Amino acid sequence: MIFPRKAHLLFANLLGFLFLISDNKRNKYSKINIEMCFPELSQQEQNAIYRKNIISSGKILFDTGSAWFWSDTRVNKSIPYKINGLDELINEQRLRNGVLLFFKHSLHLELDARILGLNAEIYGVEREHNSKYFQAIQKNGRLKSMQGVVDRKNILGFIKLLKNGKTLLYAPDQDYGMKNSNEVKFFNLPAATIRAPLKIVQNTNCKTFFLNSYIKNNVLILDIEKLNLDHSSEFNFSENLNKYIENKIRLSPHEYLWQHRRFKSTLGKKNIYK
Repeated sequence: MIFPRKAHLLFANLLGFLFLISDNKRNKYSKINIEMCFPELSQQEQNAIYRKNIISSGKILFDTGSAWFWSDTRVNKSIPYKINGLDELINEQRLRNGVLLFFKHSLHLELDARILGLNAEIYGVEREHNSKYFQAIQKNGRLKSMQGVVDRKNILGFIKLLKNGKTLLYAPDQDYGMKNSNEVKFFNLPAATIRAPLKIVQNTNCKTFFLNSYIKNNVLILDIEKLNLDHSSEFNFSENLNKYIENKIRLSPHEYLWQHRRFKSTLGKKNIYK
């Protein structure tokens, strides 16, 4: 991470092309997901998203390294970014209102969180890594700008933070199994969708916002928007949220982390991701 940002982008493109020509399972998952989620597109259009997605994934290593190891000054100086809607989030924090700030798994997720944490008091949710060594690096990196992190299974930890008026970043758009999930449509496909968010909102009376991120003219844009979801049931809440996330992904589909097996619990690991 000692190289300047311009060098990072050059190396990232080269790495992305190497990923593209390699034969690995993550590429396969990405291709399968894109084809399933965009059936209305031609094969050529699907391939264009896939190609751009894999090449863009070459930036993950460099964006994550910058997010975890660079100083605040270097991030602000080297990463062009713009945050829209920050004032409304800051106002909720001043009022000591807890905020559950949803976001999606973008390829630049770690950089999104670092930059937001430079501009607002943020807590994060994480899945503990199997390697204790990597877990220590990951946690120290995320604490560069976050005030703290809580394990995704620690619902009581979520509730405590939100009741104390904190803002919690939470990405609910992965398959965590059916045990604590409902089957809800995502891109018109059945997807295991975690049911905890509505319970957390109801238990804490917190506000709900969404952080969307995308790159435009080489500038990382973070849009913070207030959410108005249907609270009448877990299913309706999840359905609203899934559709909202889907619509944001559609704006810049190549920037999404298609490499995870989003439909493994509903459509089958062996049937779909064989």
